[in-house]
Amino acid sequence: MADTKREIERKFEFSPEKSARREVPDLTGTAAVATVRDQGTVELDAVYYDTPDRRLAADGLTLRRRTGGSDAGWHLKLPVSPGVRDEIGAALGDDVPRTLAALLRSRVRGAELEPLVRLRSSRRISHLLDAHGALLAELSTDTVRAERGEATAAWTEVEVELADGVDPGLLDAVEKTFRKAGLKVSDAPSKLARALAETGAAPPARPGEDGTDGTAGAYVLAYLRAQRDALVTQDPAVRRNLPDSVHRMRVATRRMRSAFKTYRKVLDRGVTDPLGEELRWLAAELGVDRDQEVLMERIQAHLDELPRTQLSGPVRGRLRTWNATRRSASRRRALAALDSPRYLSLLDSLDALLDVPPLRKAARGRAERVLPKAVLHDYERLAGRVDTALALTAGPERDLALHEARKAAKRARYAAEAAAPALGEPAKRLAKAVKKVQSLLGDHQDSVVAREALRGLALQADGAGESAFTWGVLHAREEALAERREGELPDLWAKASDPGLRSALE
Repeated sequence: MADTKREIERKFEFSPEKSARREVPDLTGTAAVATVRDQGTVELDAVYYDTPDRRLAADGLTLRRRTGGSDAGWHLKLPVSPGVRDEIGAALGDDVPRTLAALLRSRVRGAELEPLVRLRSSRRISHLLDAHGALLAELSTDTVRAERGEATAAWTEVEVELADGVDPGLLDAVEKTFRKAGLKVSDAPSKLARALAETGAAPPARPGEDGTDGTAGAYVLAYLRAQRDALVTQDPAVRRNLPDSVHRMRVATRRMRSAFKTYRKVLDRGVTDPLGEELRWLAAELGVDRDQEVLMERIQAHLDELPRTQLSGPVRGRLRTWNATRRSASRRRALAALDSPRYLSLLDSLDALLDVPPLRKAARGRAERVLPKAVLHDYERLAGRVDTALALTAGPERDLALHEARKAAKRARYAAEAAAPALGEPAKRLAKAVKKVQSLLGDHQDSVVAREALRGLALQADGAGESAFTWGVLHAREEALAERREGELPDLWAKASDPGLRSALE
């Protein structure tokens, strides 16, 4: 079983110009530190693993097997933000634990994990305590020896890791004290990164990296690369069931599919269309779980808004049971997709496309000439669908037309966002205006879906001999909300279809 810990720390090293002095200053009196208590010295022996082309190091991940100390075992560290990582631990064993291997699958795929670097550290540990004796942080002074084949390196580093719930401002206070004593923040983000650098290893390469030369192809590929990276990055987050991770992964698939369609004069559709279908499959598998999450949040929020007099029967219990049943099945489906050979093949195909892109003639054109035409094409497509929907009377046919307009709004928004690095403010303004239309249409569609679910809940309640009154009240509220959204659409669309937005791109 894996354990997860949020690690907030800062690493320091002695400044070369003050190399003669190698003493860590006393931190007593720094911020809330009242006492520094020595915890002794431990000997640590860690072997770091990676693929032969160092895919984990390229993305800032570390996987190690460590003996010694109080937390011997396997550790996987995933970057969250600068100075913040999630450390996921598993029991000591010879092989990489299955729980950790799954979190690495989107990066490792069919490659082998092999020993990369061995670090032997002598660690002196001190606890920084407040006036009540509560732990604020752990101070470690590590004397490190790195071994990578025949190459070796040695250094001393100082690390301060916050205890749970401690204000990160303590690290700023420690840094100020350390600077006066000749210690600076380390340039290396991790021991592994420093070990690789100091043993002469070339920086790990990221596939498909290149500069932007101003052509349409370069900008489109940069956008696609960002979505590929988001897909890979969100994979372990989805497996860990982190908030919003399914949504973010699904959005990356949609953005990539939209870019393939929008910029079909830049990239050969003979290559991108099959990939788009695979992305559609992945989005659908992920969508079952995400859609249920959104639906539950919506119904729960509206239920919480009802006065007590409109709550009839065990509505909260029934809602929880209904959601648990549906979420259990949907999550299994999402995880099965991520574990499938089909998914790993898709990731490999995306890498191949970015490594050897199927560029068409327009890809060589200047971005400011090629991209606006593609963006405006999607904008006009959206205009046609909105006009079609507004011409229909209220009912299922109009609901469907509004849903189609919503999908067109997403594509137009993504098109403008992809072009924004090249086209600047006009594309940003268009994306912002279309996003508002998309949000309104999204709320309308969510209401359509919620009403169908509420009818099902009412039937379940009635079949169990419970009152269906509350579900009817919620259904009526959703009908009224959808009607309001339909009434708001003409004015919102008038703003989004301002001729100035179009002319700024032309």
